[in-house]
Amino acid sequence: MSCPETALSDGGIPRGREYLATVVKCLDKSWQGYFRRAKLRFGPPDVRYVDDPHGTQCGVPLDGVDALYCHTTRTLVFTLTGRWIEGRTDLYPFKVAAHEYAHHLQTLTGVRRAYEARHRAEPRRRAELRRRFELQADCLAGVFMGSVYGSLARTGKDWAALKDAVRASGDEDGHSSHGKGATRVSWLERGRRTLTPSACDTWSAEASKVS
Repeated sequence: MSCPETALSDGGIPRGREYLATVVKCLDKSWQGYFRRAKLRFGPPDVRYVDDPHGTQCGVPLDGVDALYCHTTRTLVFTLTGRWIEGRTDLYPFKVAAHEYAHHLQTLTGVRRAYEARHRAEPRRRAELRRRFELQADCLAGVFMGSVYGSLARTGKDWAALKDAVRASGDEDGHSSHGKGATRVSWLERGRRTLTPSACDTWSAEASKVS
């Protein structure tokens, strides 16, 4: 489908909110169509924009948080300040929105419920299970981005720049929650290349693929 971007490199908080609202509208329309074809029940998430990144949302401190998905209220939360969005010219904010939206899809389809059950039952595998959960969201983000990429007026260099940004966001500091940078890029690229959610089965992937 078509999903033209709005400008983001200047304009401050109002421009950032407009940009994200446009992306979320595209996400709603795209995934609603997919769910309809798959004969699955769909409902769009609520969206909350936060100008001042202090305090908490959904019990999560916002300091240092770009965006999050609150599954208890089915709400996307975006902070409108910080390096992740202010003055950006690349596709990183677009990808962050698509990733958090993917968590909503995981909630709608029961993936989150199954993940949480395994998380409780297999305490020794919790870090690995968390990575599988997050990497699936990266892959689903890639599926969406690949499906609309032709309408973004972007080039191959833009996709390469996004992969560099995603690689830099990996778990390279010993903290293991989302996967190493190269692993995150691999699943994002898998989604973009295949354009099908069925390619995002991180749960049966070898351990080396979800490091």
